[in-house]
Amino acid sequence: MEWVILGILAVLIIWLVVVYNRLVALRQATGQSWSDVDVQLNQRHDLIPNLVETVKGYAAHEKSTLDAVIQARNAAVTAQAQGPAAAGPAEGQLGAALGRLFALSEAYPDLKANQNFLGLQSELSDIENKLAAARRFYNASVAEYNAMTESIPAVFFAKSMGFQQRGFFEIPEADRAAVQATPQVRF
Repeated sequence: MEWVILGILAVLIIWLVVVYNRLVALRQATGQSWSDVDVQLNQRHDLIPNLVETVKGYAAHEKSTLDAVIQARNAAVTAQAQGPAAAGPAEGQLGAALGRLFALSEAYPDLKANQNFLGLQSELSDIENKLAAARRFYNASVAEYNAMTESIPAVFFAKSMGFQQRGFFEIPEADRAAVQATPQVRF
């Protein structure tokens, strides 16, 4: 009888250790996937001032649009340091501002033909694609981690051991509409 009880206890302890280690691995994967998003956001934020400077030479009187892009970029950099919950809305506003900036290029044929502008635009497009993939991977990691913390038996001890739910990287509904809207250019 003692051996049976010891065997059951051993199996239970091994099971709990396996669940705990899985939670740790998922938490690390979530952190690593946020780091991937962070790298892409940094590249995007570093590229934007160069893009704005290139546009300034052709569209100097579009100061409000250029200022809006810089302000949105600075807000996104600040929000990025606060994590995915803060970064999502700021990145949505930055995306909308960039849309207005690229709409300017349609109004300035010389800018549209500028090799520096085209190169920066292509580089930003590449970063946006990588960023979208990194966001999807991050959100998938968060979903898996959150599901594990809510599953039995982890739900009984996860919170007490520091395994808190993580937030998804998402753009709020109001900002999503602005990002998806066609930019308006007024002269």
